[in-house]
Amino acid sequence: MVNRQMNLTGDSIHPSRSVLPLSIALSDNPRTRPVIEGRVRFEALRLIPTVVHPSEMFWRQLRYGDFDVSEMSMSTLTILTSQGNRDWVGLPVYTMRKFFHNEILVRKDSGVNQPSDLKGKRVGVPEYQQTAAIWTRGVLEHEFGVHARDMTWFMERNDDRSHGHSSGFKAPRDVSVSPVPLNSNLGDMLLNGEIDAIIHYIADNNLVDRSRVNLGADSRVKYLFDDREAESARYFKKTGIFPINHIVVVKRSVYEQNSWIALNLYSGFVAAMDQVRKDSLAWMAPFYEMGLVGCDVRRVVMQSPMPYGLKAARRVLETVTQYVHEQGLCERRVALEEIFAPNTLDL
Repeated sequence: MVNRQMNLTGDSIHPSRSVLPLSIALSDNPRTRPVIEGRVRFEALRLIPTVVHPSEMFWRQLRYGDFDVSEMSMSTLTILTSQGNRDWVGLPVYTMRKFFHNEILVRKDSGVNQPSDLKGKRVGVPEYQQTAAIWTRGVLEHEFGVHARDMTWFMERNDDRSHGHSSGFKAPRDVSVSPVPLNSNLGDMLLNGEIDAIIHYIADNNLVDRSRVNLGADSRVKYLFDDREAESARYFKKTGIFPINHIVVVKRSVYEQNSWIALNLYSGFVAAMDQVRKDSLAWMAPFYEMGLVGCDVRRVVMQSPMPYGLKAARRVLETVTQYVHEQGLCERRVALEEIFAPNTLDL
């Protein structure tokens, strides 16, 4: 009897057909879930998924190289590339996109009611070089005239658990960045009045971040932008930018032995995105049929607002690499062609 192997989609694989096993680390969100659950097929690949919080995932990859494939911080990859580090090959798959500047939290008694009020204030951040912080500082500077040097920064992650430990992070010359004491964290510091605001607060349980308090439930804390959705819409309408935070990377040692996997992985992630879109259209169908949602809405949701591929996202990616450079985190501007796999540049 022929012994047939099963792939993650449940399809049988003939023993004579070569299938490459790859470990992959992903955070859980609607775009990655079909991959995590094995509901999409990756041609000639058998993915072995691990679901892990991004803070921990990036630390483990940068420190130990635990996985063949994973999500990766766009800013950290840019910084490493600027230094000549070639450990990772990027794929134009964007597993995390969101507006970050509308997540700024402030103490209600801090006197911070608009972005310009952040000047002279004490601001906490999990990690100064993380992409969410870079996007937020970029928006504060270019949209509201608030520069990073206008604030005093406090960083929660210590050297041992920071992503910057792997890239030799040093605070820009004109910016004050102090470590949060190991016996404290950003959440407690905000509530105790030791800082006035936090950019990109993380309270999820993981091996890297220390904050755990739910600031959203505390009456002493508010979002800087009262109407966060309106601010996101304003920014997008003006700039056309929907920020990219995470991309997918492959270990260069794996890629160089099997360069074909870049396009196979890309195609699989595109299929996963398409499955999410089709599922959402099916869920919305009764709303169309009952006339509760108009055809104009249907035409909009037929297309993804965050397509994969380099061509569709070039402006967004070039903006974040510009911000990394102008915020003093790398000495030169990094070209996207240095970051992404050569066989994905035309996608």
